[in-house]
Amino acid sequence: MATVNAYLTFNGNCEEVFLFYKSVFGGEFEYIGKFKDMPQEGGNKLDPTMAERIMHVELPISKETSLMGSDTGGEWATHFKEGNNFGISVNAASKEEADRLFGGLSAGGKVTMPMDKTFWGDYFGMWTDKFGINWMISFNENQK
Repeated sequence: MATVNAYLTFNGNCEEVFLFYKSVFGGEFEYIGKFKDMPQEGGNKLDPTMAERIMHVELPISKETSLMGSDTGGEWATHFKEGNNFGISVNAASKEEADRLFGGLSAGGKVTMPMDKTFWGDYFGMWTDKFGINWMISFNENQK
């Protein structure tokens, strides 16, 4: 069965925000990675202003839920608006479930990243649905 979590997007202050949330909720980050940690593919060079920004962070809140987030920049930042900077992250229980949910929820919307294997190991995709809601879905066969 899939789990659903809030995914928050920031414009350069994601680390500050998540350190604050961690101070309130407690716990440890499940993952925190910066854009500089991403492999550079296809000759694309990382914008130096993005290097220290957060590519992805996950803070478990309970056994079932996490707060997730990242910083935005470049072409991804064109639609950033504080107050509307969130999306929905789905963790699927299987690759088949991920494909089914992606296919259904992205119908009539705009796919920004088709389902595929990623450098961090997840089978992952992103889209904006036909109602303007941002979604992402992951399946990790090694996650329990």
